[in-house]
Amino acid sequence: MREADLYPPVKAYLEAQGYTVKAEIGACDVMALRGAEPPVIVELKTSFSLALIFQGIERQTLCDAVYIAVPVSSEKGWKLRYKDITRLCRRLGLGLLAVNVAKNSVEAHLDPDDYTPRKNTKRAGRLLREFERRVGDPNVGGTTGTQRMTAYRQDALRCAAYLGAQGQAAPKMIAAAMQTPRAAAILQADHYGWFERVARGIYQLTPKGSAALEAHAEEIAALIPK
Repeated sequence: MREADLYPPVKAYLEAQGYTVKAEIGACDVMALRGAEPPVIVELKTSFSLALIFQGIERQTLCDAVYIAVPVSSEKGWKLRYKDITRLCRRLGLGLLAVNVAKNSVEAHLDPDDYTPRKNTKRAGRLLREFERRVGDPNVGGTTGTQRMTAYRQDALRCAAYLGAQGQAAPKMIAAAMQTPRAAAILQADHYGWFERVARGIYQLTPKGSAALEAHAEEIAALIPK
């Protein structure tokens, strides 16, 4: 497919809305005018790419109504990336047209508009709490496929350290000694398989918990309250 194959459907789509359409006006692939309204610019590409985004941003220095047009695709890449593509275009104020060359049709997925993203205050709050609760900086940024050391995991290690030293204990005792208010919830949930209840309200370490103490000996030393 060539970029030129996208032009007839895009031209017909705009003309059906009352625009006069012309191609290759200066550096613009497509320009359309309707009466005294501001111009509309469309940039054509055979696939969605960073180069297309750059072109769209550059055209925004000429007018506000800028669309990028790409062919309709049944490929998994488009389907998997569709949400990210529309989010990016919306954030940049770019319109998005999907062109079906075979059917000579165009579907507008986005119209150009100013956009201010709505803040997810709940999620932002969780991030701040995690930042404040986490001791030190135990992870390496940019790594994948590795176990993350979270504030929750650090609290679980505190609980494990106490049980490793005392043998058996109640959550209330652990919470007070290790300054870990959520000790009871951590022991009951036992997400890591480190704890087992041996009597009503009494816990001890599992073999997996003992192994965690050895594996995280250095980290635990920094987590124990002074």
